Amino acid sequence: MNKLIYTLFVVATMAITTGCNSNKQKSETNTECCSNETKSCCSSKSEIPAIDASKVSVVYFHATRRCATCEAVEKVTKETLAKHFDGSVPFHSINREEEKELAKKYKIEWQTLMIMKGDNVKNITNEAFLNARTKPEKLEALIKSTIESML
Repeated sequence: MNKLIYTLFVVATMAITTGCNSNKQKSETNTECCSNETKSCCSSKSEIPAIDASKVSVVYFHATRRCATCEAVEKVTKETLAKHFDGSVPFHSINREEEKELAKKYKIEWQTLMIMKGDNVKNITNEAFLNARTKPEKLEALIKSTIESML
């Protein structure tokens, strides 16, 4: 029974990550991968600000191609930060396929949502992908409580 559950978990994880890389594609003239609000997801390497280790930051590594869930994770995160922290907690949306050195530094291989301050890193990716589309209020509460615990 445990093998069956593990196999189902692996298959579901693969389906999620494969789907997250297959929906939309960025191009130089196409802004379809992000709205005006999330322009940072299409930014070039030189536009990504340094992550200040002395402050709480929210960092979202994503792929070039993004599914609806990937976009929902970013949307809920940004809305939560605006609603509860009024710009005091920076949000970094980073294309891990373009920013390979930064992804390597943080040992990122897939879409990842983390809240960090210095060496204190909370990876909330699983909860984010489980809740962003179906229970955004649950993700909002998790983001808020995690940030507050690090302030």
